[in-house]
Amino acid sequence: MPTSPSVVLHDVSFSWPDGSVALTHLTAAFGRGRTALVGRNGAGKSTLVRLVTGELTPTAGSVSTTGPVDHLPQRLVGAGPGLPSGADAPGAGAPPGSGPAVRRGLEARPATRRTVADLLGVGPQVRALRAVLAGDATAADLDAVDDAWDVEDRAGAALATLDLGPGGALDAGDLDRPADTLSGGQAVLVAVAGIRLRGRPIALLDEPTNNLDRRARAALLAMVDAWRGTLVVVSHDRELLEHVDEVVELRDGALTVFGGRFSAFEEHLAVQQAAVAREVRVAEQRHRTEQRQRIEAETSIARRARAGAASASSVPKILANERRKQAEATAGRLRSGHASAEAAALATAREAARRVRDDEDLHVTLPDPGVAASRRIATITVRARSTVVQGPERIAVVGDNGVGKTTLLEHLVGLPDAREHPLPDTTAVPHTDRIGHLPQQKDTLDDDATVLDCVRRAAPDVPVPELRNRLARLLVRGDTVDRAVRTLSGGERFRVALAGLVLADPPPHLLVLDEPTNDLDLASVDRLVSALRAFRGALVVVSHDEAFLDALDLDGRVELG
Repeated sequence: MPTSPSVVLHDVSFSWPDGSVALTHLTAAFGRGRTALVGRNGAGKSTLVRLVTGELTPTAGSVSTTGPVDHLPQRLVGAGPGLPSGADAPGAGAPPGSGPAVRRGLEARPATRRTVADLLGVGPQVRALRAVLAGDATAADLDAVDDAWDVEDRAGAALATLDLGPGGALDAGDLDRPADTLSGGQAVLVAVAGIRLRGRPIALLDEPTNNLDRRARAALLAMVDAWRGTLVVVSHDRELLEHVDEVVELRDGALTVFGGRFSAFEEHLAVQQAAVAREVRVAEQRHRTEQRQRIEAETSIARRARAGAASASSVPKILANERRKQAEATAGRLRSGHASAEAAALATAREAARRVRDDEDLHVTLPDPGVAASRRIATITVRARSTVVQGPERIAVVGDNGVGKTTLLEHLVGLPDAREHPLPDTTAVPHTDRIGHLPQQKDTLDDDATVLDCVRRAAPDVPVPELRNRLARLLVRGDTVDRAVRTLSGGERFRVALAGLVLADPPPHLLVLDEPTNDLDLASVDRLVSALRAFRGALVVVSHDEAFLDALDLDGRVELG
């Protein structure tokens, strides 16, 4: 179990430059061992991680660590030095483009060409060492090498331990290999291996199972089980969350620590919420009882007042006034007592209700493209075997990391750079020009634009109030609508990209989704499944999430590799 604190947050608050508040008055400590940081999309988990790494500075409060911190970001592209694109096939990290008929609601952004050494985090050292050995080193090169003269050997050994699937083995000879030739899952494994190679005492992994196939997931879980030092994992992945020592939940701006694995945490929550539900029922019943007794008392007081007024004429005036004053005092005490009891009961009921978890859910309603059941939408051919996507069919493209699933989707969508990377014995031909594409990385969102600006570019004819209303149904509301895209969490980025498809006019005949459940909390995945099952157009989806694919009630699968 985690013991001595390695990361301490003291009264930490953080607001974005536009004034929107992300976190307020957080106090917590993370100790040695494996800790899961969980919470709904948009709760602020990635922001908290970036505060610990020093990428962001608290608006108030302090963050302290007992040693250097390493970090696997949620988005590998553009996340820092040596972190390349995590595309699923050769060339996928090149600048993406979009034909005029492809609805993406996105802006193209370039990706820097990195190497496997950069992905491991030792690229600068490797290049400096080679300059030293070549005899043309600068002072900066000597500083970069420091005492890491065996960096290539250690990097090669780290790569050799990775099981990247058939044809995916790497060694020291691959350090100069372009990192964007790795699949998304392979890139994640190499990046995590780099964190272990550098050996910093504190590591934070943000959604590390994104894009991983079963083989890669097993490798990652083995690394987590063997981790030494302090490891904080941000994830919605139930399997991964069973490999931690404690769970820390970020909810409503507060952190709650639970010692144990995620399944035990869920059981604890279920028992707690059942008890809270009972408290609410008892408190509400008590409030209704107090309310009824107050009404009955008011009725009795009014009846006595009328009787007193009727009898006042038969007694001396001074005695009648005295009786009236006594009756009014008694009525006042009764009213005050019943009102206080009712107010106390109402306050108890409200406090109990406040502890009930009543999270808002994502509302996704995809437009109806009116695709006829007989209409041919696309043809996918693998090794001379063709799959025709016809009418509102749902087809999954599956296979190990690195076999070319993302490249196949890019051919299907018709991205310009996809032509430079043909797939052996594989073709993907669309038979419609109305295609909605949600790419794996969501990196074509314009980081510098606001959420509203991005969505307006996807739906220029929709009035702004309606855009805000649609975004609110996707749980993107309030100040978030005016924030820069770069400040969003992975789940929020997904919802903004999805808004471009939801608002498409005319609606797409074909949706092409690449790992759509990445970064989504479990409730959001359920709502996405419901929307895709109700969609009356065709769907081609890549995912390693078998539970998600099973829930879609697929019409077929295309297997690569």
